[in-house]
Amino acid sequence: MKQNEQLTDSMFYIMAALTKPRHGYAIMNLIEETTDGILTIGPASMYTIIKKLLKNEWIFLHDATDSRRKTYLLTRKGRTVLEEDVELRKKLIRLAEAGLKLKEAGEDEND
Repeated sequence: MKQNEQLTDSMFYIMAALTKPRHGYAIMNLIEETTDGILTIGPASMYTIIKKLLKNEWIFLHDATDSRRKTYLLTRKGRTVLEEDVELRKKLIRLAEAGLKLKEAGEDEND
């Protein structure tokens, strides 16, 4: 990953939700619905992360015409950061899957 800071899981989820313009409540709902309620991000955490993503210029305020519902969207820079993080996570998943296959095949010496 090229940026200095690796994405936390919560940052990743929020950025993944912002591949389309969404407001805070829609972001929280999408994450919860996508994970069948296993993952939730509360408003305080989400808006703290949104501020950080804005500061890093990974997202921008897409629409603020309704003062109660600010809509955010990934920037090009943010899309690149997300794409790089997706590739890293794929590699980590392949590593875990390979390890689990070894375990299933009885090839793990550390049982």
